[in-house]
Formats: sequence, structure tokens, C-alpha cells
Amino acid sequence: QVQLVESGGGLVQAGVSLRLSCAASGLTFNSYAMGWFRQAPGKQREFVSACSRSGGNTYYSDSVKGRFTISRDNAKKTVYLQMNSLKPEDTAIYYCAARVGALAYMSESQYTYWGQGTQVTVSS
Repeated sequence: QVQLVESGGGLVQAGVSLRLSCAASGLTFNSYAMGWFRQAPGKQREFVSACSRSGGNTYYSDSVKGRFTISRDNAKKTVYLQMNSLKPEDTAIYYCAARVGALAYMSESQYTYWGQGTQVTVSS
């Protein structure tokens, strides 16, 4: 079955960097666009970033643009989210998601498979 497993979260101070990873199995990874979403306490899940199945097209929410970078390694079936200059408002559970097809979308309804999430906590 399809599995997406996130890792790399943790408790960090504001200003530092973290890199999240999402390892996929049970699917033909290079046929899937990938996305990252997050959910902060008491808030709805929101789009963070996404990339096309080739990795050639990337998208970011305004709140992370310029600080976060999405990338993927199709040979390793892994998508990454490099998060720099972290802020307390980045505190959330971060989820990766997969949708079959070339194009990435910002709407979570477009994604079929989801990971369990990894917690990122940024202290001030």
C-alpha cells in the first residue's frame, strides 16, 4: 500500500533551519506531484509548498516564500522541505501529500495520499 513517512521535525529556536523529508513507498513516485501542508493548533490545514512530478515547477505560500525550498529526489522517492529562518508562526504539524499527475496544486482536495505528519515547534 502507499505510504508517505515524514521526518525531520523537532523543537528549534527562531532563526534556525530544519529540513523535512518525506519518503514514499508503494507508488510510482515520479508519476506524482508532491505537496507540503501544515496545521497549527486550532487552525485549519494550509498549503505550504508543492512541486510537479519532475520537480521543475514549484509553488509556495506567501508566508514561506523566500524562506522555504521544496525539492525532490525521484531516485530516492523522497521529497524535501528546506525551512530557513524559522519563525514561531511556523509551528505546526507538517504533512506531505501526493497526487498522481504532472501538475502540483495548492488545494489539499487535489491530493490522494497523505503522511502522518511531523511536528515542528519554533520557540521565540
